[in-house]
Amino acid sequence: MPDEQNTPTPEMPADDESAKLAAEAIENANAAAELTLEEKLAAAENEIAALKDQHLRALAEQENIRKRNQQEVQNAREYAARDFAFSMLSVKDTLEMVLKDDKSTTEQLKMGVDMTLKNLASAFERAKVKEVKSDGAKFDPNVHQAMSQIESDQPAGTVLQVFQKGYMIGERCLRPAMVAVSAQPKQQDDGASGS
Repeated sequence: MPDEQNTPTPEMPADDESAKLAAEAIENANAAAELTLEEKLAAAENEIAALKDQHLRALAEQENIRKRNQQEVQNAREYAARDFAFSMLSVKDTLEMVLKDDKSTTEQLKMGVDMTLKNLASAFERAKVKEVKSDGAKFDPNVHQAMSQIESDQPAGTVLQVFQKGYMIGERCLRPAMVAVSAQPKQQDDGASGS
């Protein structure tokens, strides 16, 4: 039987050789697996180092942005006040000129005050300071402060009198207008009080 001759049996020396080969193959596979594990560990450590570096850079960039924004806010505050102060210098100059001139007539003083008021209005305009329009307006607690009520034929809550003007800066109330508002007239008793 030819098949039996080709099949190795435990007693044959071919078994020792194939066992050796199998053992070597297992050792090589284990060594390859160990190298692969070492390579994987090295790759993971490199990736961790790269991510750590990336994280530190992102934190540093975030801190730089925070500092830059803080500086920009501080500069905006300083320069906003500087621009308004610069606008007010012409008002101050005009007032000082009027006060120094002791030979001016009443008409000249009035012209100086008028010029000062125009300079002030111009400074307010550049700073976006606007007057609250109140006369005849509906009372708005956001921009008006009611000082008194006056009986009137006007609808209740209508501004009748302005004691002190109010001002807005941009969309915010800088100072509310102090006003008197209308109230409904009190009803008179038409009938006799029960005789």
